Amino acid sequence: MNQADVSKLVSQLRIKVNPRLRKFRSPAGPEELNYPRADEARMYAERLISDAIRYGDCHKTTMEMADYWLVEKQLVHKLFKVLAPRYQNYTVSYTRMYKAPRPYPGNTNLKALLELRGNPYPALIPNTNNNRNLIHNVLLDEAKKEYRQQKYNEIAAQIDSSQTEAVSIKKDITEQSKECNT
Repeated sequence: MNQADVSKLVSQLRIKVNPRLRKFRSPAGPEELNYPRADEARMYAERLISDAIRYGDCHKTTMEMADYWLVEKQLVHKLFKVLAPRYQNYTVSYTRMYKAPRPYPGNTNLKALLELRGNPYPALIPNTNNNRNLIHNVLLDEAKKEYRQQKYNEIAAQIDSSQTEAVSIKKDITEQSKECNT
């Protein structure tokens, strides 16, 4: 009995992307996929990258799988020479998937954005934690400190003047009481 070749049973994920959009000139932003398709593509991408890291480019089965799944053959070289070394020491997944917001009222299909971690392109969600050391933020922080110090000095001067007035009023009251007693 012949055993079926598994690669012939599994249908390829062929996600059509226009050549103009492959040059990252999409005016509408990053490509959005339906959530189930993005989830399935993520599984295959994770498997392909993990096998490339585990076995390398000398493993026949891994090369056949990369040749089967990658439409552009120049990406096979990129998988083994760029992505595999980049993700060699990763302990988390190699891809990141975001749920895209749904306009209301509108299409009810869930959309998702799929990206590789550590890519050189701008992040989909900006990292606002590390912006404290930018020059404009440093200057604004120093201006705030200077403004607060100036206000504290004004408040302290008002307190000192009110205390001196209170002391002078007490002296006046005591002097008046002494005069009344005599």
